[in-house]
Amino acid sequence: MLKFDLLSTDLAHGTYTGSHARTGQLTLTHGIVQTPIFMPVGTYGTVKGVMPCSLEDMGAQIILGNAFHLWLRPGLEVMKSFGGLHGFENWHKPILTDSGGFQVWSLGSLRHITEEGVHFSSPVNGDKLFMSPEVSMQIQTQLNSDVVMQLDECTPYLSLEARTQGQITTERQARDSMAMSLRWARRSQAEFERLQNPNALFGIVQGGMFEHLRQESLDALVEMNFPGYAVGGVSVGEPKDEMLRIMAHTPHRLPAHKPRYLMGVGTPEDLVEGVVQGVDMFDCVMPTRNARNGTLFTRFGDLKIRNARHKADHSPVDDTCTCYACQGITHAHDSKHGGFSRAYLHHLDRCGEMLGPMLASIHNLHYVLNLMSEVRAALDTGQFGAFQAQFKADRERGV
Repeated sequence: MLKFDLLSTDLAHGTYTGSHARTGQLTLTHGIVQTPIFMPVGTYGTVKGVMPCSLEDMGAQIILGNAFHLWLRPGLEVMKSFGGLHGFENWHKPILTDSGGFQVWSLGSLRHITEEGVHFSSPVNGDKLFMSPEVSMQIQTQLNSDVVMQLDECTPYLSLEARTQGQITTERQARDSMAMSLRWARRSQAEFERLQNPNALFGIVQGGMFEHLRQESLDALVEMNFPGYAVGGVSVGEPKDEMLRIMAHTPHRLPAHKPRYLMGVGTPEDLVEGVVQGVDMFDCVMPTRNARNGTLFTRFGDLKIRNARHKADHSPVDDTCTCYACQGITHAHDSKHGGFSRAYLHHLDRCGEMLGPMLASIHNLHYVLNLMSEVRAALDTGQFGAFQAQFKADRERGV
């Protein structure tokens, strides 16, 4: 089940030329999602260090799971006994599952890609396994995720051979990879329909850093009439200007009446720029990964909590933030217990206390979810151009 209603566009307000930004409402089997939206990543059935009630409090509308990892552990029999991933992790809002294409790509020498699929050794116990478009659809059907992703071959910025020679992926390599992803898209679609999966299947645009290949991939996928589309193969090692070039080229060329998902992009600046280019959905591990490594997003730039200057700092991470870490507010109960200081988070990090990355993860996820909320509000009122300028000035000011 998927229904996408386009609510407003920046262009319609006539106040900001060159922007493809828009708001929408995405109706899925397990609920409604307001777009643009950031989706916290819960690879193994949990967003690292964050309880589901905290995700609810910070306004998470949809989260991710990973079909590849959940297939390996705990396995489909366990998942089936819970009626799918929602019941297993006790999250009853929408879930999107990644097909496993990126994870298979990241296995490197442990995997062998053929036309039929991917043969690989399990990173868990070394078992010989096989992933194909059909297998991926079967896994994701058992998970009962609201949004299912086709199995694709993630086109690397550097091929395995080219890495040793210091060369980038050639156009021929990118074309061959893109063409295989298209063939796998057709097989994914056929298996998805055979299984009578009631949820929604997204196609994934590939083509590396070559705009004409991106267009070929896009055109072919649109002909297949998927309910939604993703842009894959970015944030895979390419320089930032190359990623921004593809971001500027591809999303707004996808059908306007269907949701557009940019995979794996997550800095605050990239999220806002993605909205400008017409993206509706984002995901990235960066908010929680950065949190575990002591980097926190704030309205006024990134804060490195490990720096010694924070040792005795009584101020919160961001005094404009209303998250539990900064203000002590638990929105579900509308109560306030007092926030935590930079000095305290610095202390927790130095001592290796698990509460440190938990609070930092809550803060970072709240920040990006609130950023998307502010983006939607600015678009609804025709103030997105002014919002973007203020966002840039604030972030450049520094903490």
